[in-house]
Parts: sequence; C-alpha cells; structure tokens
Amino acid sequence: MEIRHDKWFIDKINNNLLQMHAIDGVLYSGKTKFQTMEILHSPAYGKILTLDNKIQSSEVDEFIYHESLVHAPMLAHPKPEKTFIAGGGEGATLREMLKYKTVKKAVMVDIDKGVIDISKQYLPDYHAGAFDDARSRLHYVDARKFLEESKERYDVIAIDLSEPVEEGPAYLLYTKEFYQIVMDKLTDDGLISVQAGCGSYLELLNLKSVKKTLESVFPIVNVYQADIPSFGGLWGFTIGSKTIDPSKLTAKEIDKRIKERGLTDLKFYDGQTHEAMFTQPKHIRKALQRGARLITDDNPLYLYESKGL
Repeated sequence: MEIRHDKWFIDKINNNLLQMHAIDGVLYSGKTKFQTMEILHSPAYGKILTLDNKIQSSEVDEFIYHESLVHAPMLAHPKPEKTFIAGGGEGATLREMLKYKTVKKAVMVDIDKGVIDISKQYLPDYHAGAFDDARSRLHYVDARKFLEESKERYDVIAIDLSEPVEEGPAYLLYTKEFYQIVMDKLTDDGLISVQAGCGSYLELLNLKSVKKTLESVFPIVNVYQADIPSFGGLWGFTIGSKTIDPSKLTAKEIDKRIKERGLTDLKFYDGQTHEAMFTQPKHIRKALQRGARLITDDNPLYLYESKGL
C-alpha cells in the first residue's frame, strides 16, 4: 500500500545535493539570536534538530555522529582530564565526553544559548542530564575568542559546529588561524576532532579542505568516516594531534581501552568500527588529495549561502 506524506523537509547537503524527509509533526519552530531553529518529528528518524534549515542530528542515529566525534580522540588519549567542545548545542557531545571517569572538567562553549535552552526542553534524551553534571562548564560566547583568551590547556578539543556557510556563525572556526589557536591550547598529547562535512565521493570539498588546513598546523592528521543515514550517507571527520596517531590503534587495543575505561553503553564505537572508520577505499584516498583548499581568515570556505535553497 502506498504511503503518502503531506509535509516534507528538504535538507540541503550542499549546492548539488538535496535530501527530503517526511515530517509528521513540528515540536518547535522559532528563531534564536543567531539562527532559525526547528525540532521536527520524522516517521523514519524521530525527533530531528535543524538549524538554518539544515539537519544537525536525529533521534534515531545521533549516537553514530556523537560517538564518532568524541570517542576517536578520547580513546586515543592516554588519560583525558580536561576537554573542550565548540558548539554541540543539543548536549550529546558533552554527554559522550562525560562517560569518561577520568574527565575532571568539560568545557562547552556555544555562542547560541537559545539552542541549548530549547534542547534542554525538547531533547532530554540527547543530553541525558549532561548539562547538570558537576564537571560541566557552559559558556555562551564565541568559542574562538574563548579559547584565545583561555589560560587552560585541554586534552581533547571537539569541534561540533555546522558547516561553514555564508552569514553562519561558524565559518571562522574552520580556518588555519583558528587551528593554530587550538594547537596552542592542547596538552602535549592533546587531540582535536572536527566534524568536517559530507563524505560522499562527489562532495568532498569541505572534508579535504579541512584536512589540508589541519595539516598546515598539526604534524599528525587523519580522516575518518561514518555512515549517518539522516545525513544522507557517509559523513567525514578529521582528527589532528601533536604526538598520537589514532589510525595506528588496533581493534584489539581499542576494545581493551573501552573496557578499561568503563564504557559499557556505546552503541556504535568498538575496535572493529574504529579500524573501519579510519580505512578509506582507494578512490576516496585519491580524491582527498585533489582540489583541497587552504582555509584562512582572509580566504574562508563557504559551502553555500545559509538562506534559502
């Protein structure tokens, strides 16, 4: 029997790719100080968080994205105690970092307090009480300025921001100058992880440009990918470090660390997953070497305009 849907949400992956999602409810729709925000309900993905008409996460598969962003650097680090998140308004990245008993302080800086306040109300399963954890420190300012002025150094810094779009709030947190600030604020064994956009073979501009830009600052840089259905397929992440190469960790070692660190509720990440994420097929490896841009403050990368399709 044919199923008909009256309402559809069109998610713009980039200028060449749109994805449509059937919608059967709107839980929230409004505008914060910085961006439009909606929490929709999808028959396929449950609650969906959108910012400026772009899907940020969905109830059904958010664990794939957030475990990928967090556990790759956290498991690679020998003993993460101080962590930093840029963005991450729904609180799920913070939730994953706080699973580590070694973490004494988790700083989360998101310029848009409105996103956090609305997420607290409508997305309790995402943050799972992380905002109220005694180790959490929330700041509602520009993450770049905060890091620049911070006197602390961090073991893991996760960049959980929307893609760099024109008129969006995040494009200056993808530049060489920003990554140099991050480098200065990391401990000797510190790592940075970055959500770096679409990992599809034909749409790699952001991923390979973030990789190239990180490589201009960090001696060790890797790309890894995860299949996130609500994002339309493969999604790219980059990780940079001064001394540690996460891609060298075996499945056996990752599983050992997961057990030692008491991570009993991971839905996605384990040793086998880790090895698969850090292994790209030949055509992707070759494509990542072609046409990459160095992203700078004077020459930022915009994937598309933030308004309209």
